[in-house]
Amino acid sequence: MTAAVLHGRENLRIEQVAIPALGDDEVLVRVKVALTCGTDLKVWKQGYHARMIVPPAVFGHELAGVVASVGAGVGDGGPRVGMRVVPANSAPCGVCTFCRKGRPNLCEDLLFNNGAYAEYIRIPGRIVRQNMLEIPEHVAFVDAAMAEPLACVLRGIHETGIESGETVVVIGCGPIGLAFIRILANRGVRVIALGKRQSQIQTAERLGATAAFDVSQVDDPVQAVRRLTDGGRGVDAAIEAVGSPTTWQWAVQMVRRGATVNLFGGCPRGVPVQFDPAALHYSEITIKSTFHHTPRFIREALDMIALGEIAARDFITGEIPLGELPRMFEHLKHRNGELKTAVIP
Repeated sequence: MTAAVLHGRENLRIEQVAIPALGDDEVLVRVKVALTCGTDLKVWKQGYHARMIVPPAVFGHELAGVVASVGAGVGDGGPRVGMRVVPANSAPCGVCTFCRKGRPNLCEDLLFNNGAYAEYIRIPGRIVRQNMLEIPEHVAFVDAAMAEPLACVLRGIHETGIESGETVVVIGCGPIGLAFIRILANRGVRVIALGKRQSQIQTAERLGATAAFDVSQVDDPVQAVRRLTDGGRGVDAAIEAVGSPTTWQWAVQMVRRGATVNLFGGCPRGVPVQFDPAALHYSEITIKSTFHHTPRFIREALDMIALGEIAARDFITGEIPLGELPRMFEHLKHRNGELKTAVIP
């Protein structure tokens, strides 16, 4: 089969590799569409991911497809050949300390699966049992492939405790930030968005932001946001979807007393970030981060897609054949404003 194989830092090659062999409880999926994402771009830039991929390896993790074959041990009630499915990129063990505490995203044996940028992908048994869902007939493959990133966003909103009628700032208007904007706006939340190019600002407004700022055109983003809140007190919650020390600091400075800040975008390891301890303590600001998704939110994401509450057309800015993927990553490296690209093997 044809596959995109990562060999190291910014070294992606289109190659012919063997179709994966299946274990008894595994499933082979014919990939109909795979989506690019910021995580894959980071993996491509650094040449590996400590928990997810060791090169040389096929990579990519957002996909939808059709079951091509099933292992001998897959029971009659399991997936069947020809079933339209969306497999998540991970599954928890269900038995470790964190799984027992209801935090399966922090599972000590979280099983990751990569290989979406290929004609076929092997789905491990644990994912087949816990985190591979049948796609409703009326849902397009490209929409279903949005389930994984959408699940992360839905969990982020849940963990932040955002309610209808509140005012929230979303910092970052990439695909994840825009998904936050769309869902929050649909839930009756007043969203203020911060991006860094005019195309992002226009998309944020189209997806429901009541106000949006290009930070390159604003002298003081913190004050620009606070001026739009009741008495200048600050927003009820902040979602940071960039992952930089500066925007982490902005998020804390933009919220009111008693608010919650979700540092959704991860900063590079070892990067120092400074916060005013008095502001945190005396204003009782809660700072948290939301990592990854859980089986519950994968299901909620697909349900939302099936209801038409979110659609790929709002986030997909192009479609390419698999052979053009190396060129696309070179293009994405320069952050030219694309959101997500649909890759068709």
